[in-house]
Amino acid sequence: MDTTNTPLIVLGAGGHAKVLIDALRLSSQRVLFVVDSDPARHGQSVAGVPIRGGDELVLSHAPDEVLLVHGLGSTRQCDDRCRLFERMKQHGYRFAQVVHPASVISPSATLGEGAQILAGAVIQPDCTLEENVLVNTNASVDHDCRIGSHSHVGPGATLSGGVRVGKGTHIGAGATIVQGRTIGARVLIGAGAVVVTDIPDGATAYGVPARVVGSGI
Repeated sequence: MDTTNTPLIVLGAGGHAKVLIDALRLSSQRVLFVVDSDPARHGQSVAGVPIRGGDELVLSHAPDEVLLVHGLGSTRQCDDRCRLFERMKQHGYRFAQVVHPASVISPSATLGEGAQILAGAVIQPDCTLEENVLVNTNASVDHDCRIGSHSHVGPGATLSGGVRVGKGTHIGAGATIVQGRTIGARVLIGAGAVVVTDIPDGATAYGVPARVVGSGI
């Protein structure tokens, strides 16, 4: 989705929003303002962009006039990212992709609506990233991977070739998933874990090699 000439509204005013605004500026894209659900942040700014108010301000712009940028990150759960995305989609809004100019993306890779690829990330041939997927700083996604909607690949994480990741899964910073493994939906992979076996839906896995230590996130 080409967002170059369409004004943007960023949802969320935390640290992830700051990183996204920086990437958008490097791509010469225009951010109108930021919204945040915390009233204490209203009237402040993030990365020099004003925080105008709550999510209701988005509704003052017709869905065909703006694109939204999902400014919520995740550290354990992707549920909040999923809920906000789906709520705004129900109102008819579209989400912009954010692709940092210092990332590398194969021409044969497919990026869904709202996908975010940050600085230093590499997306190799024939990968598919579904809607609202976040591939964070210096993460690597090798050939033929498929990442389900609303999932987050943390900074410095590595997905080897042919990995499958389900919807709403969080892969922690520096984790490694070896080739051909399947990670279920709503899984939490701990930071630095090395995953050498398939991980079922809803599981939490930590360690080297990673072991399932709980269910549900």
